[in-house]
Amino acid sequence: MSNRGERLVFVTVGTTKFDSLIKTATSKSCCQLLKSLGYNKLVLQIGNGDYEPDALENEDFSVKCFHLKNSIQDDIQSADLVISHAGAGSILDALGAGKHLVVVINEELMGNHQTELASQLANDGHLYFCTCSTLENTLKTADFSILKPYAPGKPEKFASFLDQVMGYA
Repeated sequence: MSNRGERLVFVTVGTTKFDSLIKTATSKSCCQLLKSLGYNKLVLQIGNGDYEPDALENEDFSVKCFHLKNSIQDDIQSADLVISHAGAGSILDALGAGKHLVVVINEELMGNHQTELASQLANDGHLYFCTCSTLENTLKTADFSILKPYAPGKPEKFASFLDQVMGYA
């Protein structure tokens, strides 16, 4: 959890370009919603994206972003909520850290296996998933208290799960 009374939302797109998620998360309405839900800091890892939101620093809500760095583990650990693209690595990192997680599907990707992964993990009760257009509604209605922890430390179980989702098993 974050410190000094901060309630932090961390958004990650991995190393990809997912400008529509960054634009959605930093929209005025989404920031107002996050604020109404008790969050006061938004940190975005924007990957290789072209869109870079303006930094905002005031006493009741701040927005900061960065492109890439060697590890985002500290960012995930300090977050109260993680909003992530549907990359398996990002999902596993957030679930392994025991974070509340909303996965946003990139509808612009063709043959998107990420939808199957997010859908299965949501069906199993580990996370919520949505699209950019439904992110705000998902945040409004999500009850994170009912999510089940995903057992960390078993990469072979996750690999087997991925094989099943991808139709290899």
